[in-house]
Amino acid sequence: MTGNGTGDTEALREEIRRTRVELGETMEALAAKADVKARLRESADQARERMREQAANAVARVRGQAARGAGMARAQAYEKGELVRAQAYDKSELVRRNPVPWAAIAAGAVATVVVLMIVRGRRR
Repeated sequence: MTGNGTGDTEALREEIRRTRVELGETMEALAAKADVKARLRESADQARERMREQAANAVARVRGQAARGAGMARAQAYEKGELVRAQAYDKSELVRRNPVPWAAIAAGAVATVVVLMIVRGRRR
């Protein structure tokens, strides 16, 4: 403590200044809490932002699933096509190796058509 009391006065003034600043901050916080419109607006903005994020996540998730599904469908179609090609090749090889039964079936079909044409011709 100084003899003329200047130190105490300065300290007291500094404490008053700090108290005023704290009081101002407290008043601003209380005013913000009391401003219902602003709080509702802020709440609505936050909810809107959350909904946008959720919608974006849902869209991304659906697009990912659609892409995976399309990829799987392509792969399955390719596999089925390869299987059909292999089976067709096997059948063609079978006919090439032993054409007699197939020739007999073809001759029988031609004979049947000829007989049917003759029978129809006689009816008229």
